[in-house]
Amino acid sequence: MQKPNAPRRTVNVAVVGLGFMGTVHLRALLQIPSVRIAAVCGQGKVPVDGVLAGTSGNISTAAEPLNLGRDVKVYRKFEELLADPEVELVDLCTPTPLHPAQSIAALKAGKHVLCEKPLARTSAQAREIVKVAQAAKGFLMPAMCMRFWPGWSLLRKIVDEKPHGNVLAARFARFSETPTWSKSAYAGEKDSGGALFDLHIHDTDFVQFLFGRPASVFSSGVLRNESIDHVVTQYRFPGGPAVSAEGGWLLAKGFRMNYTVHCERATLDFDTDRGAEPLRILEPGQEPKVIPVNGDGYLEELRYVVDCVQTGRRPVVVTPIEGLSALQICEAEEISVRHEAPITI
Repeated sequence: MQKPNAPRRTVNVAVVGLGFMGTVHLRALLQIPSVRIAAVCGQGKVPVDGVLAGTSGNISTAAEPLNLGRDVKVYRKFEELLADPEVELVDLCTPTPLHPAQSIAALKAGKHVLCEKPLARTSAQAREIVKVAQAAKGFLMPAMCMRFWPGWSLLRKIVDEKPHGNVLAARFARFSETPTWSKSAYAGEKDSGGALFDLHIHDTDFVQFLFGRPASVFSSGVLRNESIDHVVTQYRFPGGPAVSAEGGWLLAKGFRMNYTVHCERATLDFDTDRGAEPLRILEPGQEPKVIPVNGDGYLEELRYVVDCVQTGRRPVVVTPIEGLSALQICEAEEISVRHEAPITI
């Protein structure tokens, strides 16, 4: 374990999957001084002379090319990357169906693993990953980035410390146009789980991050191509707050997310449509307080996982069990939509 205040040693990271999310992660990793991008692995697009072409998506900067340097190793086969003794942390940004086999193989190879959400398409598959992770030398961290997102991590602090009293009600929303930037990943929406498992899971996870695991869910939704591409869910917490979340891929253009949390003495209101000043605190008889929100949730997430490698501590902000739990809750939401009934978790 690294001593407190000791200089941060360099961590060798490999990014697997070089589509939109892989590009987003690489861009963040390049901003961490103690990270060396030792290798990348991709089936299609790979760096040419150390430069990786960008990929369009709901983050504009992802479309810009990335200079990874000529020393970065390029692998086409995942098993060859795992045999590289330099690689310590494997960052999986591949399509959901590949997560179980790749996570398990990387853990068995002695690597630390950051796996994009969801851990798997089904909770049964995720349970197998968690079982391997519990016995592995390296750790596994599900990439639930909203736990690190500026304005959202602050909300967790406010809910915990209760400067405005207890939470009475909370509503979360997340909307995007249908993804077209990773056609191979989203063409078979049944395999990816559609918007429910790819987008809305962020808010489902954040709900459990704030309030714990709900007793039941009641959801309605819109089905396209056998998958749920828009969902509205009420999470039941007996004796607790009234909590709901809505999300999906029906937005005609762009991306937005927001929340409204009503406490006993204030309302916390966050909306990305307000640009650089998305968070406001509303209190009776007072002018709204605008709270500065700066930073990048992907960067904070990756800084955290790198710090865990450096210090030898397993991640606690998000754990494999919580990644499994988020998937189980989403599965209950899927059943609720299809059967038009509340589902006990």
